[in-house]
Amino acid sequence: MRDFILASVVTASALFAGQAEAVAANPLPKPTNITWGDSGCFSFGSVALDAPDHEVLSAAFDRVSKTIAELKWIPQATEAPVTSFQPFPTPTAASRKRKRQYSAPPGNCTGTITKVKIDVSNAHAELQHGVDESYTLDVVAGSDTVDITAGTVYGALHALTTLQQIVINDGSGKMIIEQPVAVKDAPLYPVRGIMIDTGRNFITKAKIFEQIDGMALSKLNVLHWHLIDSQSWAVEINAYPEMTEDAYSANEIFTQDMLKEVIAYASARGVRIIPEIDMPGHASSGWAQIDESLLTCQHSWWSNDNYALHTGVEPNPGQLDVLNNKTYEVTAKVYKEMTQVFPDNWFHIGGDELFANCNNFSTAALAFFNSGKSMGDLYQVWVDRAIPNFRAQANKTFVMWEDVKLSADVAATGVVPKDVVLQAWNNGLDHISNLTGQGYRVIVSSSDFMYLDCGYGGWVGNDQRYNVMVNPNATDGSANFNWGGGGGSWCAPYKTWQRIYDYDFTLNLTDTQKALVQGAIAPLWSEQVDSVVISQKMWPRAAALAELVWSGNKDENGNKRTTELTQRILNFREYLVAAGVQASPLMPKYCLQHPHECDLNLDQTVLHENPAA
Repeated sequence: MRDFILASVVTASALFAGQAEAVAANPLPKPTNITWGDSGCFSFGSVALDAPDHEVLSAAFDRVSKTIAELKWIPQATEAPVTSFQPFPTPTAASRKRKRQYSAPPGNCTGTITKVKIDVSNAHAELQHGVDESYTLDVVAGSDTVDITAGTVYGALHALTTLQQIVINDGSGKMIIEQPVAVKDAPLYPVRGIMIDTGRNFITKAKIFEQIDGMALSKLNVLHWHLIDSQSWAVEINAYPEMTEDAYSANEIFTQDMLKEVIAYASARGVRIIPEIDMPGHASSGWAQIDESLLTCQHSWWSNDNYALHTGVEPNPGQLDVLNNKTYEVTAKVYKEMTQVFPDNWFHIGGDELFANCNNFSTAALAFFNSGKSMGDLYQVWVDRAIPNFRAQANKTFVMWEDVKLSADVAATGVVPKDVVLQAWNNGLDHISNLTGQGYRVIVSSSDFMYLDCGYGGWVGNDQRYNVMVNPNATDGSANFNWGGGGGSWCAPYKTWQRIYDYDFTLNLTDTQKALVQGAIAPLWSEQVDSVVISQKMWPRAAALAELVWSGNKDENGNKRTTELTQRILNFREYLVAAGVQASPLMPKYCLQHPHECDLNLDQTVLHENPAA
C-alpha cells in the first residue's frame, strides 16, 4: 500500500503573474521577460523568412517551419493559479469534468502571420565562449510579422526556438500564436551544458544528434564530450591509428569525419562542443597500444575490495607515467590532432581521480617518492610540463577537473595557472566558494545536485553488499547495507529535476566570486548508459538545468519558482518526445492534465525561499 501525506492546508493565491490566463504556450526555458497581450490570436500558416543571407539562419527557419507544420503541437492543460482546491471537497459532476487539453477560445484570429523578419547586428560572430546570445521577439497587434532582433545568429536561433514553442494548435488543426507577445531574452551564463561519456559505453552518432536536438530546444549551448576513458578508446587518431584497437569493436569507432559531422550538426543549432581527453588519470586503453611504458598500474587489480591498496576508482586502472618523457611527446600529438578537429577555443584536459598507489608500479615514481616528494608534487610535475607542452601545439583555454587544486590526497602542490577553468564536481557550495575565492573561473557540475547517473545502484559485479535479506536503507553507513542505503551508488540518491532546479550554486558568494562562475554542466557518466537509455536518463532533467542557467530559478520578487516550473517541464517533456527525443516521464500524465493536483503541498508558497544551508 502506498502512503500519501496530507499537506498543510493553506489557501493559495494567484502566483503565476505575467501569463495571460488564456495563454497555453509556456516556453522552456522561461524567457527573461515575456509579456502577453489580450487582443486576440494570430493564424500561423505559410510564413516567409526575411533575414540576412546566412546558412545557419535559413536552415534553422526551415527546421522550425517543418516542425511546427508536422507536430501540430497541442499543449496540455493551461497553467493556472491554484485557487479552488479544498482539503476534503465534496465531489460534484462539475468538479469531475476537467479540461485535459488546451483549446483556444471560440472565435477567429484577428491577424495572420505571413513573415518572420530577423535583424542580426553581427552575422559573422563565431560560436565561441561569450558569444552574444540575446534576442528580442515581438508580435504586435495588427501586424503580420514576427520581428526578431539579435546580436548574432546564435541569439536569433534561440528566438526561433522560442517561436517554435509559442506556435500551437488551437485544437482544430489551425496553428496560431495565441496573443500579441513581446519577449526580451538573454542567458544568465555563457556555459550551459550537459556531458556525455563515450568511453565507458559507446553512444551512436544518431543518439548524440538526439541529445543535441534536446539541447537546442532547451537553449543549452555546451556539449562537454568525455571522448575516452580507461575502458575504451573509440577516437581515430591519425598519428597513432593503433589506438582504436582498444575500441569495443570496429563498429564502435568515431572517425574524424564522424566527429566533424557531430560538430557541424551542433554548430548549426548553436551548440559548442568542448572535447575532453582525460589525462593523466583514467588512462589505459588506447595509450597501451602505442607503448606500454607510457602507463603505470594498468595490469594491477584495482583493489576496491582492499581500499588501502586501490589503484583506480574503477576497473580497469591505469595512469600515464608523468615521469616518462615519451608521455609528453605522445600526449602532445594526440592533443594537437584533436584541436585540428574540434574548433572550440576551449579544450578539456581532464585531471581527475589520480591515485598514488598506481605510481607504485613505476620505477621512476618510486624513486621520486623515496626522495621525499609527495603525490601532489608528482601532479605538479604534470601541470608544469603538460600545460606548456599543450600550449606549444595549440593555444586553447584549458578546462580541468577541480582535483588539481582541491583533491585531499593528490592536489598539485605548486602553481596552477589562473587562466585554467576548473570544473567543480565535489562538495557543492564549499568547493565553488573555495575555487572562486582563489580567483579561478568555475564550471559548476556538483555531483550532489547535477550528476545525472547517480542513484541507479552499483554496477560492479561480485558485490556481497547486496546479499542481505532486508531493505538496504540503513543510515549507519554499514557496508552490509549498501553504503547507507545508497544501493552501491556513491552519489545516490537519484537527482530529480527539482533537486537540480533548486540548486542556488552562487549562494553566499561575493559579487567578485559570482562573476567567476561561468555556468553549469550536468554530467551523465556512462557506466550504465549507452545508446538505448541515454535520452531517458538525460531528459527532461537536463531541461531543469537549462532553465536554471538561462533565466534562473527565482521570479522577479526573489521567490523560488520550482512549483511554477512543474507544468512547464511536464509539457516540455511531451514536446521533446513529439520532436523525437525519447525523454522519460516525470509524473503520471494526469498531473500534467490537472495542474498542481499532484503537488505534495497545497500551500503553493512552501518553496519560495531557500532552506538553511
